[in-house]
Amino acid sequence: MKIARHKKILELISNNEVTTQEELASLLIDSNYIVTQATVSRDIRELGLTKMSINGGPQRYVAIKSNEKTINDKLLEILKAGYVSMDSAQNILVIKTVSGMAMAVAAALDALKWNEIVGCIAGDDTIMCAIRTNDDVSSVMEKLKSILR
Repeated sequence: MKIARHKKILELISNNEVTTQEELASLLIDSNYIVTQATVSRDIRELGLTKMSINGGPQRYVAIKSNEKTINDKLLEILKAGYVSMDSAQNILVIKTVSGMAMAVAAALDALKWNEIVGCIAGDDTIMCAIRTNDDVSSVMEKLKSILR
């Protein structure tokens, strides 16, 4: 059931401008899937969905997972498109993004699966990355700078 539901979610977000979990849950219910908000939230996380603005439109759910080469290309595009600046405070890396891009950039950073990054929390235009050690912060900053060149 979960595999079929995941397939349906990917179909729904590619055919509709789904902007909220509630909209996605409603579309799933209309498609005869019995879901709760918690189920939809878990599915979004498992599928690696993130919100992005497409061609300047409203933010909508998109899938950033596909084949490995495409994933890396998309991650780089997202990082380059959204990045504005970064600074550190001990083992916390604060990244400023274009307004509305923080969630997408944070998801891209998490998807890179760098050992130094414990996790990211995103707002609208700011990301706080917990870095494993103070020494790792400069390493992550250098990696990001080299990607963004």
